[in-house]
Amino acid sequence: MFAKILKTDFPPSEKPTMVWDGECGFCNYWITRWKSKTENRIHYKTFQEVSDKYPDIPLKEFKKASRLIETNGLVYSGPDSAYRSFLYFKKPNVKWHRWYSENRWFNYLSDHIYNYIAKHRSFMFTLTKILFGKNPKTIKPYWFLILLFILILIYLLNKFL
Repeated sequence: MFAKILKTDFPPSEKPTMVWDGECGFCNYWITRWKSKTENRIHYKTFQEVSDKYPDIPLKEFKKASRLIETNGLVYSGPDSAYRSFLYFKKPNVKWHRWYSENRWFNYLSDHIYNYIAKHRSFMFTLTKILFGKNPKTIKPYWFLILLFILILIYLLNKFL
């Protein structure tokens, strides 16, 4: 499980910085999506580029989870880095970060799902492309069609078997 690092003594000066794994296809897909939503409100840097700028955050922790580092030094880790970044979208969405901060069950569930995804990045990247398409800027709701197909298949099997 990733460590939740609360604060750094080396915050970015201009705007928040999302630090992520530049060698991860799954991460790259979703960071590309985030960039299109946040425009220039967040810097996006790989931990390979900037981990030395945050000596109080261990490299092994950058490898385990993304980090959103605010200009006041606050650090949001793992799923909360994503939820917090929603505040910087063209159409800000606060509910996810609020749920993560206020509900222990949502926090626990988010952390464990994130940890599972992080440990199975290659498979999750393949699944992401199947469900949402190959272009993260214009995702397609293939998941809906797949789910509809499965439901129809279950219905037909129950009806005729």
